[in-house]
Amino acid sequence: MGSPLQIGVTGSIGAGKSLVCRIFHCLGVPVYDADSHAKGLMTTDGILVSKIKKEFGELSYNSDGSLNRKYLSLAVFNDLERLKKLNDLVHPRVQEDYRQWVAQMGSYPYVLKEAALLFEAGSAQNMHKVIVVDAPKTLRMQRVLLRDPHRTIDQVIDIERTQMPAGEKLRRADFIVVNDEKILLIPQVVELHARFLSRTW
Repeated sequence: MGSPLQIGVTGSIGAGKSLVCRIFHCLGVPVYDADSHAKGLMTTDGILVSKIKKEFGELSYNSDGSLNRKYLSLAVFNDLERLKKLNDLVHPRVQEDYRQWVAQMGSYPYVLKEAALLFEAGSAQNMHKVIVVDAPKTLRMQRVLLRDPHRTIDQVIDIERTQMPAGEKLRRADFIVVNDEKILLIPQVVELHARFLSRTW
């Protein structure tokens, strides 16, 4: 079995990364959702759990072993240094989990890695190509507030501040998928799918 082509998918909050990945998945492409795996590893990866407890305290976890998300969120809220420390603990374990996942995907021509912090975590450099999903900021904010009614607009803006600016992501992109609800999304994905299968850039 050969190694599949590795394609990263990222974009600013509310751009529609997951929607684009769902379309690829419908075309039979395996998708590794880094953010979901990170949440899982924070309770199942013994090495990571012990490092989080050491750095942020035993209160980082509830008595049943589940992550105390409220406590951790408050611990890193408005503290970029603490947030960076948490990410520095989590990202290497996600990278290792992803490597093991890719090793099992040898029968596929290519796979996708969906990650909000693909560039920020340094994992973009391990991808063969990177897709950036783009949408106007006002539309992105509307989507997030509809999706996460518990969030305020200020909280969404704070999350965006912790991410690389949208313009810089676009500058680094190999491919851009526009999800502005004007340009049809599926044809853009189908075209990229054909290019990845034939490896024509």
